[in-house]
Amino acid sequence: MTVFHRNEKKTPLPESLKGGVIAIGNFDGVHRGHQAVLSRALELAEARGVPALVLTFEPHPRSVFNPDRPVCRLTPAPLRARILEAMGFHSVIEYPFDWAFSQRSAEDFVQSILVEWLGATEVVTGVDFHFGRGREGGPAFLMQAGRSRGFGVTLVDAFRDGNTEVVSSSRIRGLLADGAVAEAAGLLGYRFTVEAEVIEGQQLGRTLGYPTGNMVLAEGVELKPGIYAVRFRRADGSLYEGVASFGHRPTVTDDGEALLETFVFDFSGDLYGEICSVSFFGHLRDELKFDGLDPLVAQIRRDEEEAKALLAGVRPLGELDQKIAF
Repeated sequence: MTVFHRNEKKTPLPESLKGGVIAIGNFDGVHRGHQAVLSRALELAEARGVPALVLTFEPHPRSVFNPDRPVCRLTPAPLRARILEAMGFHSVIEYPFDWAFSQRSAEDFVQSILVEWLGATEVVTGVDFHFGRGREGGPAFLMQAGRSRGFGVTLVDAFRDGNTEVVSSSRIRGLLADGAVAEAAGLLGYRFTVEAEVIEGQQLGRTLGYPTGNMVLAEGVELKPGIYAVRFRRADGSLYEGVASFGHRPTVTDDGEALLETFVFDFSGDLYGEICSVSFFGHLRDELKFDGLDPLVAQIRRDEEEAKALLAGVRPLGELDQKIAF
């Protein structure tokens, strides 16, 4: 799959990608609500024999309008692209979002991007999608623009779970902030996953007999500090089970910098410098401060056993979860 970056030089889109069905949205999280929109786009593209593309925006618009408040990204751009590829899209177009772009008119967005650049035959989006300066473009505007310019428009209703609540990125962020990773997975349709470079730490875990792969997560991540049962995927795709601690290490440092430390079961080797991913399956306990290293090691042993028991009983949530986390 191609990840295509539009720029102000108006880089031409490959002819093989023109005339397709375009799913439009930020799609942070690619959760079950987003999947309803995306699946409809894939269905239409397959029925018509044309490419299925996603038009999204980088960085997240909220980071442009509120630069002092980091956005908790559920899926940073590279991970989002891989999820969309797993779903079956031919290409992801990450359009640069900045203040100048936010001031472009809805008319200009339709004409210059959807018509001239993409040659869209069908646009699929959610019923709450707005675009253009001051959010002047909405569903009615888009429908009228499609009729006048010759492309179809499919609007997909908000997706609701069994409790009739709308599935949204903000709702999932709230669950993660509470440590409710299993509940978040139910709304995502796959396990919440983070990705980062493994860095060298204090190597205290190695001294204690529990070496860890350490990661600094992206700014704005709202995951509750605590201990989690996880699966760890290396850059080469190999998959391991483990137990991870996210937080400030109060027993040994409590230095204020949050770190994700994963003890990977049945693994020995050097992970430094690798871009690896960690998928969260269950919250085991909150972060605690122990009176010395001996009680800390004893608790780590209990965490290890609990994580193994939890992971032994999990099953894929669906096809997408199978591809991403298992």
